[in-house]
Amino acid sequence: MANVKCSIPKGTRDFSPVEMARRNYIFDTIRSVFSLFAFEPIETPSLENLSTLMGKYGEEGDKLLFKVLNSGDFMEGVDFTQDYHKVAPQICDRGLRYDLTVPFARYVVQHRDQVVLPFRRYQLQPVWRADRPQKGRYREFYQCDADMIGSTSLLNELELVQMIDAVFSRLGIGVTVKINNRKVLAGIAELIGAPDKIVDITVAIDKLDKIGLDNVRAELADRGLTAEQIAALDPVFSLSGTATEKIHQLKALFASVSVGLQGADELEELFGYIDGAGIGCGVELDLTLARGLNYYTGAIFEVKARDVQIGSICGGGRYDNLTGIFGMPDVSGVGISFGADRIYDVLTELGAFPEGLEQAATVMFINFGAAEGRACIGLAARLRAAGIATLIYPDAAKMKKQMDYANRKGIPYVAFVGESEMRDGTVTLKNMATGDQQTLAVEQMIEVLQ
Repeated sequence: MANVKCSIPKGTRDFSPVEMARRNYIFDTIRSVFSLFAFEPIETPSLENLSTLMGKYGEEGDKLLFKVLNSGDFMEGVDFTQDYHKVAPQICDRGLRYDLTVPFARYVVQHRDQVVLPFRRYQLQPVWRADRPQKGRYREFYQCDADMIGSTSLLNELELVQMIDAVFSRLGIGVTVKINNRKVLAGIAELIGAPDKIVDITVAIDKLDKIGLDNVRAELADRGLTAEQIAALDPVFSLSGTATEKIHQLKALFASVSVGLQGADELEELFGYIDGAGIGCGVELDLTLARGLNYYTGAIFEVKARDVQIGSICGGGRYDNLTGIFGMPDVSGVGISFGADRIYDVLTELGAFPEGLEQAATVMFINFGAAEGRACIGLAARLRAAGIATLIYPDAAKMKKQMDYANRKGIPYVAFVGESEMRDGTVTLKNMATGDQQTLAVEQMIEVLQ
């Protein structure tokens, strides 16, 4: 049999023990904040029915869904001379989830008899997108979501901002939280006489940071907006001042546009809460923020790292009727998603991971032979019972080999149990950083290691 080249699909990664230790640090930090705000964990399957996923992410999002071929004789009787869009449903009816929000909405509807509203849930699971891999953008990546569903109160949006502040404060990442409202964007579309172009406008505006204003204007023209309609957007792009000042200017622009006024009122209320909440990170109103997903209907959020050039590391927003698609109308929700992989890249670039995360063991027992190894078994059990990560080197190898192993694994202490220690009921403990050694009773050793 020919040798098979070892490789993995583009946009996916293996994770070493060191990388996993750092990723778990991120997950544990996020999970602890979610729990602090009384969110409850759930999990949903990696596979969802395509009927659940399709049509929820906009035309561009739907193109990025990984579709899974049906098993068995799925091609029998299929006419492949048909258009792809007619053939695809016949050969695949499931797909890998694109995000965690749509599966969550499906979960709420499917389990409506068990779910108590308002419901606060969190999920830390991988998602998949058939995107072009590049720095900070992967085809398989983790999302860490928190959502509240069954309440329209803007206090929920405030708590999301507070959680963002708490997570990034604990991780030591300086961030700016950008906030807008989709009702404001709908108002802008109505203001310029293109209410039917709201999706085109939001998709184009959402690319402003990436492609610049001139290219956004060109894309709007390609999407069918007239030169007059595009020019009418200029007053929106040129608004300046504090969030409060921008909101007042918006209200003047929206004097006769009710949906825009509603969005401005919601922004005013939310920023009023934020101003009184003592939030440490930067929070700003960004009227060019659109977020491309079609299901957002109210406040939208995006978080950028201040000191690293990378895309959004957290985002989310309000969705008023996502469950209605599945037959449960009038249930509003709002949520955020932390991008664990991009957060990892930011912490790596900043050199901000705490020291010692990758340390698997606190102490390693040197193995001198069969009798000594047996003596170490009971001692290791006592240390583990005291919460100390402990390793016994499995083989009675040369001392240099065992010490080299401890050094390469970054184990801070090694323990020696030889004839004299076995006789006296003691352990000799060596600090690998300083070289200091001391012979201790087991109880004393536990105190030192703790």
